[in-house]
Amino acid sequence: MSTVNGLPAHILLNHFIVVLGPLTAILAIICTVWPAVRRRLIWLVLLLAVITLVLTPLTANAGEWLSGRPAISPSPVLTTHEELGETLVYLVAAQVAAITLLAAVHIRQARGHSVKFSLHAVVGVLVIAAAVATLVQTYRIGDSGARAAWQNVAAAAR
Repeated sequence: MSTVNGLPAHILLNHFIVVLGPLTAILAIICTVWPAVRRRLIWLVLLLAVITLVLTPLTANAGEWLSGRPAISPSPVLTTHEELGETLVYLVAAQVAAITLLAAVHIRQARGHSVKFSLHAVVGVLVIAAAVATLVQTYRIGDSGARAAWQNVAAAAR
């Protein structure tokens, strides 16, 4: 996918990533530490994580297409953005895996089985680590992308 309604698809798709990635990460952390919320939202959080996982490589591919356009001049900031962007799919995949483990713990508890505290703690740490990594990397990618897109405009405004 290269364009949508005449606009570069990357520009549109990145808005989904910028919203869904952090939203999913924050909800996953809340589900980890607040069992009442987990009972209500775990399936929504897992669905959002999977949607984010599907959209992330689509967004990266659309970005590769966009950076190859003649109107886009390569720059160190753009290269940094591309390199950071290539890593997000791995972090989102880790987030999906961790949330899946949390959902498995939820299912076990919902069926009346006990879950050892140590297992619950390990799953919690994995979810929080993957969520924080996703949050930080999404910020870094967005910041470098904004710098790549707007650095000339900001410099001209000074």
